[in-house]
Amino acid sequence: MKISCKEASSICDKSQYKEASFWDIVKLRFHLIHCKVCRGYSKKNSELTSLCDRAGLTMLSEDDKKKMKRDLKERNP
Repeated sequence: MKISCKEASSICDKSQYKEASFWDIVKLRFHLIHCKVCRGYSKKNSELTSLCDRAGLTMLSEDDKKKMKRDLKERNP
């Protein structure tokens, strides 16, 4: 059940976007009990997500991303 700090940070990132599985979250919780550094990372990650939510930041849609890539390729062949 033990995971590395690298895996813990990856699961932490996924959980912020509701992409982590139940078992990943369980493993992360056990890791956070013992790892002060990862607890700090998780706390800061949660704060950042909260700030972004409150600021109303949005991401580009997939169509907008594709259009932007096409435009950039046309400008810089």
